[in-house]
Amino acid sequence: MVFSAPIFLFGFLPFALFIYFLAPKRFKNIVLLIISLLFYAWGEVFYLVIMLVSIISNYFIGLMIHKSFLRVNGRHIDKFTGSPKYYLVFGVIINLGLLISFKYANFISDNINNVLEVFSINRIEIAPVHLPLGISFFTFQAISYIVDLYRRQVSVQLNVVNFALYISLFPQLIAGPIVRYRDISEQVLSRTTSTELFAHGSRRFIHGLAKKTLIANNLGQVADHTFALSGSDLTSPIAWIGIIAYALQIYFDFSGYSDMAIGLGLMFGFKFLENFDYPYIAKSIQEFWRRWHISLSTWFRDYVYISLGGNRVPRPRVYMNLFIVFILTGFWHGASWNFLVWGLFHGAFLAAEHAGISKYLKKLWVPVRHFYVIFVVLIGWVFFRAENLQHSFDYVGALFNLSNVQTSQFQYAQFMSNEILIAFIAGIALSGPIYKKILSVISQIMPSNRNLTFEVAKILFLFLILTLSILKVASSTYDPFIYFRF
Repeated sequence: MVFSAPIFLFGFLPFALFIYFLAPKRFKNIVLLIISLLFYAWGEVFYLVIMLVSIISNYFIGLMIHKSFLRVNGRHIDKFTGSPKYYLVFGVIINLGLLISFKYANFISDNINNVLEVFSINRIEIAPVHLPLGISFFTFQAISYIVDLYRRQVSVQLNVVNFALYISLFPQLIAGPIVRYRDISEQVLSRTTSTELFAHGSRRFIHGLAKKTLIANNLGQVADHTFALSGSDLTSPIAWIGIIAYALQIYFDFSGYSDMAIGLGLMFGFKFLENFDYPYIAKSIQEFWRRWHISLSTWFRDYVYISLGGNRVPRPRVYMNLFIVFILTGFWHGASWNFLVWGLFHGAFLAAEHAGISKYLKKLWVPVRHFYVIFVVLIGWVFFRAENLQHSFDYVGALFNLSNVQTSQFQYAQFMSNEILIAFIAGIALSGPIYKKILSVISQIMPSNRNLTFEVAKILFLFLILTLSILKVASSTYDPFIYFRF
């Protein structure tokens, strides 16, 4: 179930909050664990089995790493059969094996069959493997736990309920952010809730819901319409409108989900780290990746890039490390050659910036630097959104086909409306911190005796966007969540 679904908004969430706050403090983790497992099992019970396998295996792997570090007379001893590194490697293999088996099995078999056909060898037939929801997210959380445990950056979690809660916590379970154990270990053991924290979480959730339903969903229909057209049917203006719509859709869809996840966490007493920081205002691709999907980019930085040597190795190795990271980043998003190309595309620009282009970028006029980032990111999104590589190249060709710019009013009217136009304007405006700056300026210039008026106005605005979001949820069946497939 998605956070913007009526069953969640009016059924599951009120029930979960009621049961959680009714439970005695010593039972809250058990109650929240049951709620989280029920939430995950809502889509398909079999997915829950995969989740439990991940929880149990990583719990015991963590215990083995911990016990192999026991000290006697100041010396490391191994009370079992392997060293800590042995259990770490075993744990990473288990986690990646689980991820590959469900997410990449069909992709691997299809590409093997393409090779076998060249040599007239019988195909390998396997049944379609369904992707468990959120497997990329909870697998990366599990890997971060055992790696940090091996690095002695966290203490082992001996309580299986607490560990299971960390892996399955429902606010961030399906589509992140990727929460590391070291960031919430204390909160898993003990946390506080308050009216102020709950109110802050509610506001954050409403903002995320509005971003998702009022902006992302409206612009998603435009993107779907344009990407459904063949390259020959696309005019250049329509193609640009479609990719801009998709760029705004994926940002407000995913950042809106992250807002809702962070807000829900606050309601239950958890404080998750931010996952987005206005990436479209970046002035370099390096900065873009410091602002976009922060939990994923920092995960790859800390567990892959730095492990490969980071930027402490000779320059050619640095470039290779960047390409490895972004090949993995691309494939993390999905089992498709499109995602590989998307990752390589970003990796190439990052390598170029590391090679020295960034020095020249810093000398350019700031709007030019912004334009450079937006242009690169938009072209990259084509490969991220298109169905296959051929479709991607056709779409890019349509973007730059200056001989096909004539677009009729009828073509525009097929997918443009006043509501969608407002969503475009709001999406472009809210891609930067304009809303925050406006609130900050108003609060500074408003006399102290008017602060109450300002607070009432903010509450009324929240009520307005919540009402509009609920009306949108009730009146529309179009409610995709892009990152569910990851």
